[in-house]
Amino acid sequence: MQIETCQVGELRTNCYIVTKNQQTIIIDPGDESSKIVKQCQGKNVVGILVTHHHFDHIGALETLENIYHQKHNQKIEGFPYEIITTPGHQEDCISFYFAEEKILFSGDFLFYHTIGRCDLPGSDFQKMKESIKKIMTYPPEIKIYPGHGKPTTLKEEIPYLKEYI
Repeated sequence: MQIETCQVGELRTNCYIVTKNQQTIIIDPGDESSKIVKQCQGKNVVGILVTHHHFDHIGALETLENIYHQKHNQKIEGFPYEIITTPGHQEDCISFYFAEEKILFSGDFLFYHTIGRCDLPGSDFQKMKESIKKIMTYPPEIKIYPGHGKPTTLKEEIPYLKEYI
């Protein structure tokens, strides 16, 4: 699995371009659809995934759905993943776990050494704590690709996550 990061929008959201077996999916198309399309040039885009519906994660969604004739968060042949519900930052937050590769796309649930904000409309710190407890049952070697900032691992984050629960 090849993972490219395309930072988009004012909040520098990580839009991921993920390719496996000559097929590509886009994760969190936050803004700047032309920039994302350019980075996907020559690729066979077969799906679009969205971790939650904040503006900085879906700004280019409608345009890309029209360009690639894909609806977001549909089952994608050749990309087996588990959807983990991870509310807290937002009620509709989900993370995509690719068990075969031990890769998690966390959106704004987890970041390097911290978690997503829980002081916004639709957020809930108690639900965030439950999401943290849930993710800590997964293998610690999981590599985490967050919605903003640099990648990390669950093992790296466990000491920080424990502080919240």
